Amino acid sequence: MTKKFEHLLDAARNLADRIFPLVDDIDKERALPNEISNEIADKNFFRLLVPKSLDGFELDFVNYLKILKVFAHIDGSTAWCVNQNNVFATNSARMPKEIAHKIWNDKRAVVSNGPPDDSASATMMEGGYSISGRWNFSSGCRHSTWVAALVPIHESCSHSDLSRKPQTHRTMLIPKKDVSLIDTWQVNGLRGTGSFSFEATDLFVPNNHTFGPEDPPWNNNPLYHIPTVLLFASGFATVALGLAYSGLREAIKLSTIKTPGKTDTLLANTSTTHRDIGKAEASWRAAQAFLDTSVISLWNTAISNQSLTPHQRIQLRLSSTHAIRTSAHVIDVAYNLSGSNAIFTKNPIQRRFQDIHAITQQIQGRLTHYDTAGQFLLGLNTNKEMY
Repeated sequence: MTKKFEHLLDAARNLADRIFPLVDDIDKERALPNEISNEIADKNFFRLLVPKSLDGFELDFVNYLKILKVFAHIDGSTAWCVNQNNVFATNSARMPKEIAHKIWNDKRAVVSNGPPDDSASATMMEGGYSISGRWNFSSGCRHSTWVAALVPIHESCSHSDLSRKPQTHRTMLIPKKDVSLIDTWQVNGLRGTGSFSFEATDLFVPNNHTFGPEDPPWNNNPLYHIPTVLLFASGFATVALGLAYSGLREAIKLSTIKTPGKTDTLLANTSTTHRDIGKAEASWRAAQAFLDTSVISLWNTAISNQSLTPHQRIQLRLSSTHAIRTSAHVIDVAYNLSGSNAIFTKNPIQRRFQDIHAITQQIQGRLTHYDTAGQFLLGLNTNKEMY
């Protein structure tokens, strides 16, 4: 581990210590406080995966996950925003250099994005595109400076016929001030991500503010040649495992002082508690080891300039999904061990319970990823968009 990375890791731990007393406020306000989001930006924790030529760290992905885990132990929403904004920022290496520099010349630059709904569309016009529609689940949009809108491209200059198949898709990079944020984030889990929707109507976006899925990266670092879907998957799996780790530790701590109602035995002294904690710890460590092995295998192949094999990609997809699902089980164990204490918002297990079950509902935790892995292992056709 280099001294530079050790310094960065220490800085992450110090910042996490600052965030810890504010996690209830983050949850209540459904956003990172300005002083926290600004400090994350000022200390470059939104630039961990940005190219060095854009004043980023261009960090080794294995080391990046070590830093992400520090935030995940403290707060799911903060870690989610750190991962969402960092992984999307890897696209800086494939968008036009002019717009990349324009965005990241701002020290506090953050680009938030979200999937489009059925209303989203763009039509080609001279010099660019006219876009309209709504984009949802834009995590971190309340502290972002730009938004990214993925849209289907239609050749016609009319929005009237959107049922026909689009020619292609492109991502539009838009100053946040040019869109309207819509508060759709009425949720119980990951509230602090502030994952609002945003809307635009007949908004012009110039050509050089766009990029497509097939545009090659202009940076040769292997980081930018790994599919972003896998970077997202392993990052969010790391967030889930961090929540599970800290949730189980909260349950262990509570068990040393809690005597369940109508009993005279300390929770920590019951055999069922011993077994539940032992099994949960084993499940967590197995899931973490599977993810670590898959990430390291893929990263070592990438840095040796070899092509990623379908098996490596499937293993990372499988280990990521399994980590998310196993983390939910571990949190459930912690929640059930805590009894009635777990239902109160003052108990940290309550927030982690809500957060982890929000993660299982996100696309990276989807149960059908097990199906994709099973199909691959059986030699059947698989959905390659998912890995």
